[in-house]
Amino acid sequence: MPTNGNSCQIHSNGAEVSPLEAVELYRFFHSGDDETAALRGVSLRLRAGEFVTLMGPSGSGKSTLLACLAGLDEPDGGHVEVMGLRMSRRSEAARAALRARHIGILMQSGNLFEHLTVEANMRLQMSLSGQSDQRTIDHLLEVMGLTRQRRAYPSQLSGGEAARAGLAVALSSNPQVLLADEPTAEVDAVTEASILNHLMERCRAGGAVLIATHSMAFTSHADRLLHIRDGRITHA
Repeated sequence: MPTNGNSCQIHSNGAEVSPLEAVELYRFFHSGDDETAALRGVSLRLRAGEFVTLMGPSGSGKSTLLACLAGLDEPDGGHVEVMGLRMSRRSEAARAALRARHIGILMQSGNLFEHLTVEANMRLQMSLSGQSDQRTIDHLLEVMGLTRQRRAYPSQLSGGEAARAGLAVALSSNPQVLLADEPTAEVDAVTEASILNHLMERCRAGGAVLIATHSMAFTSHADRLLHIRDGRITHA
């Protein structure tokens, strides 16, 4: 759990630092002469201990927003700050260091190294943040319903198992901020409840969670529900 005290840093002027803040994010994609605006001036702030869900139709900008927030993609306009530190328009090495220290990220694909087992993927993520704790690994695998798959390779997992394994990897370094894209796709109600309870415990310990989801179980427990459509936050 994020109980190391970093989730509520204070500026020298006395203002509390948000775990994550985005200001006027724009992102454009080009194909020939065609331009698509994936993000159109999106601003949001996550507070310590806050559980926020993000909903929107396919193509609304959810995945692009999460990628920009995590520093996996650079916005064409605006900027992102993590724990008061600028993420946007920094070198890839600087962005990767910020992610390793503060952010757990689950995207729709590409979350696991194919040549590593589930447990080895988790160990690698922990090593990037200078951590090593077998109890954390065991607990997360139990929460995700993956204890029997700990030595499985990604190619041996179902789609739902791969998503849960990716979430276990994202959480293994005990990040202050979790960003996750549909973490409970293809799971039964019992496993979904276990994951939801774990994420809410993280928030009670001071972590901040932003989940892109269509799960009504998640949205019913959220502190805030954000809607995104055509690259704009339409309700916060």
